[in-house]
Amino acid sequence: MAKRLKGVILAGGTGSRLYPLTKVTNKHLLPVYDKPMIFYPLETLKKMGCKDIMIVSGREHCGDILNLLGSGREMGLKLSYEIQDEAGGIAHALGLTERFVGSSNVAVCLGDNIFNDEISVSDLEDFDGGARIFLKEVHDPQRFGVAEVREVDKCSVISIEEKPKIPKSNLCVTGLYIYDSNVFNYIKNLTPSDRGELEITDVNNFYVRDSLMSCHFLSSWWSDAGTFESLLKASTLVANKKLCVCEDERTEGTPRMIASASGEYGGETRHSEK
Repeated sequence: MAKRLKGVILAGGTGSRLYPLTKVTNKHLLPVYDKPMIFYPLETLKKMGCKDIMIVSGREHCGDILNLLGSGREMGLKLSYEIQDEAGGIAHALGLTERFVGSSNVAVCLGDNIFNDEISVSDLEDFDGGARIFLKEVHDPQRFGVAEVREVDKCSVISIEEKPKIPKSNLCVTGLYIYDSNVFNYIKNLTPSDRGELEITDVNNFYVRDSLMSCHFLSSWWSDAGTFESLLKASTLVANKKLCVCEDERTEGTPRMIASASGEYGGETRHSEK
């Protein structure tokens, strides 16, 4: 990757599916096992080589995020903040970061998505423009955005369909994306969906149309944490991982796990901002 990679975390929305927990704070500050939720996407982007990260949040609880994270210096990061005054969709929120991103490439992570895969700088060396999505095989693809990839090379994406009744594959589009700076031109050409929002799937399909979309396959679990059920499951998955590490440090035997963490996914990537 020749260009610098900046990071964006989209942490807006009302968190209505987690009410009344979200009555007093942003859902991305709720605990997932032993850390606030937003720490996980920050760590993901940092491992990908992003040191300069912008967090986009709604107005109501943006001060809570700022009070928690500050400048980012304690995490070895440089953090900036942007306010999305009203719900406009994920693509709208990303569009607010245009001046911050400039001519750089940008890694975008939904603030409630947690990844067990160690996605490092070396995994991105072949990215030289266009866009990249991160895919996970699931058993119920009709619940997600689903990608169809070219059979020959398994790298080129030929279609993305949101929650299809008859999925063309079992490859779910997770809440992690990489774009070149042309993403903002695509966003400016979007029209609102039936629910009045600018959809990230429409952005991705512009890249697909222009044969500029590649993909990376996740090998381990991923989870969102946007509902009570997925928040609990995400906490369990993270706890399993950390308890396994602790057991490995104390014994040479097979670690005892409190629940299976080998599932294909731990939640649902929702391409909305509730």
